[in-house]
Amino acid sequence: MKSICYTNDRVNRKGDNDEVKIKIEIVDNIEEDEIIIRCKELNDTVTDIQKALTVKTSKLPDIMFYKDKEEFYFPLGSILFFETENDMVYAHTASETYKTDFKLYELQNMFPVHFLRISKSTIVNIKHILSISKNLTSSSLVKFHKSHKQIYVSRLYYKDLKQKLTERSFYNE
Repeated sequence: MKSICYTNDRVNRKGDNDEVKIKIEIVDNIEEDEIIIRCKELNDTVTDIQKALTVKTSKLPDIMFYKDKEEFYFPLGSILFFETENDMVYAHTASETYKTDFKLYELQNMFPVHFLRISKSTIVNIKHILSISKNLTSSSLVKFHKSHKQIYVSRLYYKDLKQKLTERSFYNE
């Protein structure tokens, strides 16, 4: 058995210093790979690691999108955001809008960590965000790369979005 070990110092969302020891053991006589997370407590750092591992090791669901009477299949990476309107959920790409049969809460639970709820009616793909125009008294405006589309992040979700944007370089497809 070979073993690789290193320590990673990082600051978590609350500003606490978290030291994370990562150990990889290469074992010849196992049938399938296994990832075990050992921790003193379930904190933000551990949860983020678990989510990132889940994204990397899970097959993303196949989602069908509709426009008029046509069915579309395209990668989730091309979606800027999902929003609800009149009890329907729509997926927005840079130039088009498609309908989906899923509810917003279902989408939130099945997507990778770079999809984040930013209001009661919107889930955004943070990889496409270009800028946020902060408004202290109401929702802040979100703009996207290579698209005229804009959405609002509510004050309740603003801090989570800002945190995810600082971490987004770690989310590779």
